[in-house]
Amino acid sequence: MSVRLVFLGPPGAGKGTQAQLIASQYGIDQLATGDILRRNVRQGTPLGMDAKRYMDAGELVPDDVIIGMVERELQDASGFIVDGFPRTLAQAEAFDALLERMATPLTAVLLFEVPRQQLVDRLTGRWICPADQSSYHLVFSPPRVTGECDLCGTPLVQRSDDTLETVTKRLSVYDEQTTPLIEYYRRKGNLIAIHAERAVSDVTAEILSALSQLAGTGA
Repeated sequence: MSVRLVFLGPPGAGKGTQAQLIASQYGIDQLATGDILRRNVRQGTPLGMDAKRYMDAGELVPDDVIIGMVERELQDASGFIVDGFPRTLAQAEAFDALLERMATPLTAVLLFEVPRQQLVDRLTGRWICPADQSSYHLVFSPPRVTGECDLCGTPLVQRSDDTLETVTKRLSVYDEQTTPLIEYYRRKGNLIAIHAERAVSDVTAEILSALSQLAGTGA
């Protein structure tokens, strides 16, 4: 079964992990727009050079440049999972227009739902060792001694991206940008809610079940 999916959800919802698992299960491409952007810039493609000019000026890369990169990635893809895109209603509309031109409509948009406090706990729980870069998580992989690296005993630190202030801001930006996006896909009838607060294996099973049901209905 070839599927074309968008994974939609807040930071910390586990989209990247599930994208890898589901892409492997179906033998399809996993497209992370951040990776695509960085690769185009690194390789100096025409679109990458366009993007770099905006990035060097401290400006957002325009949607048409991102869409152009995504279109190149989709040329030879029989199926795909897009993670981290679209982020806004304008991007969703442009992406749908691209897929319509390519005659490859989305199979579904999976909305990863996680309670807000659990997202905060997931995102603020990461601490690293500044000496050897070992990574720990207060919930999922805590150090043997609180606040110290298992390998060298160096006091652990928290990256600026993982502080409560930064996490709260990231989630607020997600809410502001993505609420219209959720309604957009809900109106199109291809939005499927996934209970992503559970164990990784349980979330994977729910996704596979949902896709299997779609296949059974001919969607």
